[in-house]
Amino acid sequence: MTHLNEMRTVNVTRYVTPLREGGSLPAIAEADDGFLYVLKFRGAGQGVKSLIAELIGGEIARVLGLRVPELVFANLDEAFGRTEGDEEIQDLLKASTGLNLALHYLSGAVTFDPNATEVDSMLASKIVWLDCLLTNVDRTARNTNMLWWNRELWLIDHGASLYFHHSWDNWEEQSLKPFVQVKDHVLLPFATQIREADALLRPLLTPERIGAITALLPSEWLTTHGEPADAVREVYFSFLTNRLANADNFLNAALHARTALI
Repeated sequence: MTHLNEMRTVNVTRYVTPLREGGSLPAIAEADDGFLYVLKFRGAGQGVKSLIAELIGGEIARVLGLRVPELVFANLDEAFGRTEGDEEIQDLLKASTGLNLALHYLSGAVTFDPNATEVDSMLASKIVWLDCLLTNVDRTARNTNMLWWNRELWLIDHGASLYFHHSWDNWEEQSLKPFVQVKDHVLLPFATQIREADALLRPLLTPERIGAITALLPSEWLTTHGEPADAVREVYFSFLTNRLANADNFLNAALHARTALI
């Protein structure tokens, strides 16, 4: 079993098919370990920031005991994609040489439909709490970013989380803000135990665990600010630990949104 502070690296061997429903044009690809992955490209629209959010969000969810497909680093050789016929995809592959991120492909999984499947209230509450912590705007009825697989709910696509890093300079202020978009969260109607979920989850995310997750971020993803990678890594660590230390800000907003819903 892979420990928290380890992630496997695979080499992409075959581009299988694009996933057109994803705005950043992710793809199903095969790697040299023989498995299929959903590959997220560093050369896509939001660049490495969505990969950073994906890695941090997915690994925090895992610490909290939520189901997330295995995340791996996926190395893309510069020769890869030269034979690709689609020009848009070829450009994306060229721009993504080096280290990308991939999620284990859950074959046969179906998109979660809140009208077809009822979610356990504690599970729903935990996911709502997670998304308030991560400021994840992308778990709405329009785009649930959850899959139903083997009769269990799996979380995918945390790339729209941590949106403070798109402006970057006011991270401290952003870390204290409630998450007002929780009102649109697809699981809010099921989330009757948010306070109980907070009591269970908050203690799990110790500074050591947050530090182990931010330590996973590859230095080559962190140089877009013109600062040393360690300094950028430290900002992610500080944002998350500060947000957790002031978690009542987002907890109370979530409880208020839930009351308004009823």
